[in-house]
Amino acid sequence: MASRWWTAAVLAVVAVCGAILAFSWTSRPLAPLGAGVLVAVLVAYFAIGRRALDGSRRGALFIGILAVATFGLVSVAPPLAVFQSLGMPAGWVLARSRRAGILSSLAVALGAAGGFFVSLGPSWETLATSAVTFTFSFAGSIVLGLWIWRIAVYGDERARLLDELTAAQDELATLHRDAGVTGERERLARELHDTIAQSLAGVVLLAQRSRRELASGALRDESLELLESAARDALAETRTLVAGSAPVELGGGLAGALELLAERFRRESGVSITVSVALDTPLDRDAEVALLRCAQEGLANVRKHARATAVSMSLHDDGDVAVLRISDDGSGLDPAAIPDGFGLSGLRARLALVGGTLTVTSDGGTTVTARLPRSPEEEA
Repeated sequence: MASRWWTAAVLAVVAVCGAILAFSWTSRPLAPLGAGVLVAVLVAYFAIGRRALDGSRRGALFIGILAVATFGLVSVAPPLAVFQSLGMPAGWVLARSRRAGILSSLAVALGAAGGFFVSLGPSWETLATSAVTFTFSFAGSIVLGLWIWRIAVYGDERARLLDELTAAQDELATLHRDAGVTGERERLARELHDTIAQSLAGVVLLAQRSRRELASGALRDESLELLESAARDALAETRTLVAGSAPVELGGGLAGALELLAERFRRESGVSITVSVALDTPLDRDAEVALLRCAQEGLANVRKHARATAVSMSLHDDGDVAVLRISDDGSGLDPAAIPDGFGLSGLRARLALVGGTLTVTSDGGTTVTARLPRSPEEEA
């Protein structure tokens, strides 16, 4: 694209110089020489200059040709000094440094000054004309060339910064993808622990109870039914997890899901459990899932560690906070000695994602409390 503009500029300047020669053809004995110089400039441009403008290393050669052409044309007719309007800008474009651009302008200006001495003859008047022309041409070229050079450097710097910004954005996007993969793995690990692992733990307990009953000769069909039901629940949760949906059905709301969870806990453990739900307004789905996971984990810990005989589970509003509390009358524990893993620590991480907190207290039993602030939309 740049070479097309330069081709148009070269043809325009050559046409202007040709018109000047045409009007002074009869009065200039060297006019045919000027025409030959113009033809040579066109040949040199298409053979060397256009490639140099596209990045070839022959720029210095073409600049030399332009300086010589300037001298030849001005030697034929002083008005042909207009050729400098092509030679000087081309020199700056082809130069690879500021110094080279200044030297290119100097060469073209000296060519024009020398041409004045040839065409006008050596005299003080010619010297004054050459000096004035040289000074204005050279100074103007330097000022304009340095200004354009500065713009070019600024453009290159902007392009470099843009490339760096693009690279940084690509790197950031890669990091976000990696973080997303890591977050998804953590989410899947929590889902596996909170759903399938808990269901399989129940299957193991029921299988152990069935073996004890079998060994004593008192195996009941109810035990096998519970074992089959727990295994089916684990299978359903696995299929649901693979499908990417919530592992527990919340179609009946959180209250219904807690009742079903308590009923399963009662059947599998034989421990008495009461459920109380008193919410002024429903929670959003993310909050319901988080609190349901808390209930699952809390009851799983009671079943595995508490040796309790009674459990109470309540969900109520405390101002603009939904509070889920699970209490048992078991052996209790030291909250500071809770091992780190995907149990309570995983629930803390899950609640933190939706702005909630989890606390564990023990005083003749254990109480797990999840507090989840309501969003403005829920309060409305």
